[in-house]
Amino acid sequence: MAKMSYRANVKIGNWTEDLRLDEDAKKEFLEKKERGELAAQKVDFLKQNMLSPVDLTVTSDGKLHFGDVVMLVNMGGEKRECSAVSINADVNSLIKIPSPGLQAPCGISAGSAIQPCTRTAFIITSVDGSPDRSTLHFEQSFALKTTSGFARGLYLTSDRQSFQKCAKKSRLQEVNLEGGSSFLSWWKIVHFDPQERLEYEGQPVHANVKVLIVHCKTNQALAALGDHVLWTAYGNEYEVTAHTFLDSHKVEKNNNHWMLCTSDPAGNSHLLLNHPHSAANNQELAQANPDIKKI
Repeated sequence: MAKMSYRANVKIGNWTEDLRLDEDAKKEFLEKKERGELAAQKVDFLKQNMLSPVDLTVTSDGKLHFGDVVMLVNMGGEKRECSAVSINADVNSLIKIPSPGLQAPCGISAGSAIQPCTRTAFIITSVDGSPDRSTLHFEQSFALKTTSGFARGLYLTSDRQSFQKCAKKSRLQEVNLEGGSSFLSWWKIVHFDPQERLEYEGQPVHANVKVLIVHCKTNQALAALGDHVLWTAYGNEYEVTAHTFLDSHKVEKNNNHWMLCTSDPAGNSHLLLNHPHSAANNQELAQANPDIKKI
């Protein structure tokens, strides 16, 4: 009587169907790879475009002007490193029609990578008809938009918080990037020292000095939150909201202190990061604006 035996090369079960499914899966994988639709390819494509270097404006007179390309840098504080406002885009934010780029709305965060690139570059844009290269003044309304091309020229926008629309972690007033310009995308520069604020109203804003960036509609200041960390494709970064943090003396905390940084006039495309003390800032601005007098 013959004895039934099986060897390793004996095929059992639905082997034909399994073989066809494996072949179809490999074929689909190769087709996606050719079209660049694999998840790893999308991430690489996103980072390649978002981290491409951008030349910041070199200011010859030390002041900010409409049309300047700047970075918004928070010098940090307790539980928070120095960080820059960055586009927080993932692969779901990509569109390929009519050309590769970001789609609105898109989130933002504050990353510790202080390098001028597509992620971190913003253009100071006029909203009141001021011509390009004209000087930006304290309390003057303006807009901040991303660079054109891959970043699509999206506007930094905010609105009053609600149950349906607020920041993910802190539940405070949300700040994101939208496709069109409106009153929700209007901001203004305010002197960081409340005692000097009235004196500097209407004076030119100097680059690379500590200021407040206040939302015109809600009167809330742009803030970086060290207690609320977001996981992004670029690492852990701080949540950015529009909320004015005050200490016991009714003075804005360093969460709200920002510098609109330009490139170093000496060349080499280095970021110019001055970190002077308050008195030095006041003295420098007072020397540049002799019309300002102490009360």
